[in-house]
Amino acid sequence: MKKTKSRTGHRTRVIKSLSQLRRAVADMRRGRVGTRATIALVPTMGALHDGHLSLIRLAQRRADRVIVSIFVNPAQFAPNEDFGSYPRTFAADIAALRARKVDMVWAPGVETMYPQGFATKIVPEGPALAGLEDAFRPHFFAGVATVVAKLLTQCEPDIAIFGEKDYQQLKVIARLARDLDLKTRIVGAPIVREPDGLARSSRNVYLAPHERQAAPALYRVLKTSAAAIKAGKPIPAVLQEGRAAIIRAGFALDYLDARHGDTLGPVGSIKDGPIRLLVAARIGRTRLIDNVNVGV
Repeated sequence: MKKTKSRTGHRTRVIKSLSQLRRAVADMRRGRVGTRATIALVPTMGALHDGHLSLIRLAQRRADRVIVSIFVNPAQFAPNEDFGSYPRTFAADIAALRARKVDMVWAPGVETMYPQGFATKIVPEGPALAGLEDAFRPHFFAGVATVVAKLLTQCEPDIAIFGEKDYQQLKVIARLARDLDLKTRIVGAPIVREPDGLARSSRNVYLAPHERQAAPALYRVLKTSAAAIKAGKPIPAVLQEGRAAIIRAGFALDYLDARHGDTLGPVGSIKDGPIRLLVAARIGRTRLIDNVNVGV
């Protein structure tokens, strides 16, 4: 079991085998005499940025011990997607987690998560079939659901923190935990944004300078559209205007839609319940997603 040590003496364990993980989780559970320490898990694919660190801060407020997993999951990438080029910054990630005094990093290899002969897949429905990300990445949520189920089983956390930027994913995972009677409570964390509004994402490093300058248009359209819906303007008209604005900004639009904030089902008006606006669009070779809540 490898350990790293910060200048303050805090030790962050970096674990790569299941046998070590099980022992470490058992050790972490032991609180003060007569108590049981609570554990929070923050699943990541590495390439950590301030958005991830905000999840860790939330986890540290909610639990006694924090585990961060780093695993670039091949099962959620299609053959034409960027698994091979996905940013991998493991040494820098460990340094950042050590600075944040994270208790443990779970960093399994592909052969640990998907050993030879691995033959089980979780294929979610419900919010996974909302016609949003699943319409463009039909493989995606089976890969996510399978790896998240494994991570929750392996780490046995009391809570797991997921960012709201991947909103449909958050809803899929919450349904997964509920439907499978998992003990872990799924907690959503607010989106962290750059000063100009762009949602923090590991894929932002792919943006060329002119693309980065144009990228905040997504958030501006979301905010303008949310305000218009809140003011009573018909949702179809708002979405039509928003889609046109995104295309004018230089994006190839996958979707801009208004959905029920809990079920992700279609909505016709502000009266249909909490509304979430969700967008996905490509600029250059980079695909960006974002969402906002439509307050009432």
